[in-house]
Amino acid sequence: MMPAAARVDRLPAPMPHSVPLITTLAAAFGLALAFGFVAAKARLPALVGYLLAGIVIGPFTPGFVADAQIAAELAEIGVMLLMFGVGLHFSFDDLLAVRKVALPGAVVQMGVATALGAALALWWGWTPAAAVVFGLALSVASTVVLLKALEAQGQLDTANGRIAVGWLVVEDLAMVLVLVLLPPLVGAAGTDGGGLGTVLGTTLLQVGGFVALMLVVGRRVLPWLLWQVTRTGSRELFTLCVVAAAVSIAFASAALFGVSFALGAFFAGMVLRESEFSHRAAEESLPLRDAFAVLFFVSVGMLFDPAVLVERPLQVLAVVAIILLGKSLAAALLVIALRYPLNTALTVSASLAQIGEFSFILVGLGAALGLLPPEGQSLVLAGALISIAVNPLLFKAIAPVQAFLRARSAFVRQLEARDDPLAELPTATEERFLSSQVVLVGYGRVGRRIAQALTQAQQPFVVAEQNREIVERLREQGIAAVYGDAADPAVLVQAHVARARMLVIATPDAMAARPMIDTARTLNPGIEVAVRSHNEEEAQRLRDDGAGHVFLGEAELAEAMVRHVMARAEPGR
Repeated sequence: MMPAAARVDRLPAPMPHSVPLITTLAAAFGLALAFGFVAAKARLPALVGYLLAGIVIGPFTPGFVADAQIAAELAEIGVMLLMFGVGLHFSFDDLLAVRKVALPGAVVQMGVATALGAALALWWGWTPAAAVVFGLALSVASTVVLLKALEAQGQLDTANGRIAVGWLVVEDLAMVLVLVLLPPLVGAAGTDGGGLGTVLGTTLLQVGGFVALMLVVGRRVLPWLLWQVTRTGSRELFTLCVVAAAVSIAFASAALFGVSFALGAFFAGMVLRESEFSHRAAEESLPLRDAFAVLFFVSVGMLFDPAVLVERPLQVLAVVAIILLGKSLAAALLVIALRYPLNTALTVSASLAQIGEFSFILVGLGAALGLLPPEGQSLVLAGALISIAVNPLLFKAIAPVQAFLRARSAFVRQLEARDDPLAELPTATEERFLSSQVVLVGYGRVGRRIAQALTQAQQPFVVAEQNREIVERLREQGIAAVYGDAADPAVLVQAHVARARMLVIATPDAMAARPMIDTARTLNPGIEVAVRSHNEEEAQRLRDDGAGHVFLGEAELAEAMVRHVMARAEPGR
């Protein structure tokens, strides 16, 4: 037998008294679960519970106080993984596709919101520098919050979702420049213009160098690396490769190029999307993304001092008004002015009706540089807390608000019915596109592959797409295309679905296919239908409703849909 002394020596060592990382994780996850469950039962977004959990374990409420530094670092990992997920869903081509609305829209909207915030701060007696920093903090929305909202609504891969994400990516790029330029600009204050020009030029070269490296080198190396790891057959190594790519590239971008963690992780996901395993990469990283996203919201709650609601209620209301009304209204008007439909304008405005991680970083930097007064950070955090809590409710209000405006406003009805040359096929369209053609709804990754196969087989088809830039590009290439939401019967009528051979719905939002199918079969009872779906439950529901042929998957989905469409679209069938 083993001697007693030896057995004692082999016993595990007692747990140390100070374990801040474990304590913070246990408190954050435990309270987030409890408060999130209560919020869900009260029919509120679960993230409201996560924010309340952060307030409870924060330094401004009695009782246990978690380690704020550790919580902030864990939340930073959450931001990396979430932005990595955004990149996996959003390619550089997608960003270019929405540039005509995202670029001018983001720039003008940020300018309007910054002016409103700065004017308010000047009225309070703040310095001009403090007013500008404060206004900028209110001008930029949180991509993390937007991602969660779009995922909850099933709109991440829709045309409206791509516009909203593209809009916020432009905002993030602008904020990266602000965060990098602010310290040297403050230090260079009072120097000649040459010093400021050097600072600006160096910063632009750093950011441009990182973007060029990722687009030229990263687009080749990362997909190749993922393929090599996949060949080992190890699920653990695959997951590790995905997480390592997200976190390592995010860190390297900040250390080597001065780019934010969030932007670095976004570009890592965007170039990894070029791999055929991008869908699996998104699924494998989802549990970690969700867990660390909870820590992000908890850390935000920890920074909030509830006393500001009592001490400065009118100032808090003014800040919330700028976030929820000022910049959202400006964004909606800009989208409508660019000839996008009311639904897109409402989606984008709801997406921007909150502030988040970049705002927190900016006000923290402003306070450290001595630009912001002490109450500045508390006011921004109060506005963030309220706007983040309200944001999911705004998304749910889009459909009722749209219906209300249509029913009661002749101007809105006239606006949506206005003449648009892209909303109908040109009069010179050849007859072969108007009879026995395939109507293809959606021109994303799957839609493009189907269109290529139809073109090679010389099978006429008409594309119905919600993205104006894509429709313009298709027409320049000689492809018949109409702009609009195919759930609107007028769009399918313009695509001549009444005389079509087949309706192919290649959009990711499969449940929105129901009104399209109803319209098509009302006008053309014998039409063939093929629908794309993301999960078995959704697919089964469509089959039960008699939607036609339903396809599941990602890359294999496109191939299966191509084979089916080509077989059913052959002349003489």
